Amino acid sequence: MLRKKSMSNFPNKLVVVLNEKIETWRAMNALSHAMLGFGAGVAPKDELHLNEYVDADGNVHKPITEMPIVVLKASCEKIRELRKFAIANNIRYNDFVEFMSAGEYEEEYKLMKAKKDEEIDYWAIILFGPKDKIKEATGKLQLYK
Repeated sequence: MLRKKSMSNFPNKLVVVLNEKIETWRAMNALSHAMLGFGAGVAPKDELHLNEYVDADGNVHKPITEMPIVVLKASCEKIRELRKFAIANNIRYNDFVEFMSAGEYEEEYKLMKAKKDEEIDYWAIILFGPKDKIKEATGKLQLYK
């Protein structure tokens, strides 16, 4: 039997915050894209505690993080604040905004270039950093249900 690792075994915390006002399918799309981008290069693989799981038949289930991932909800404005907090505190992050699902990627790039930060509707952010800093930024947010 596997023993569950305590969250205290990990120096960092991994949190996802989704926009509470968008439809669930859009939130899941934003989460998928942001997490793929995050996993592809925002944080070093060893810090994410990725591990292959092997079942009783010897089948390998490709790397999954051993760390808990907390999924929270917030307003667009709060997600924007979290992004600024991440930048100011050297916290690794990846975000997803409405224009990233507008159609063809060329169109999405044009839309992003034409908008200032305050005009952008944030749909998701992933934060990864020291537990105390992440808790400071997200401690009052509710779980995404």
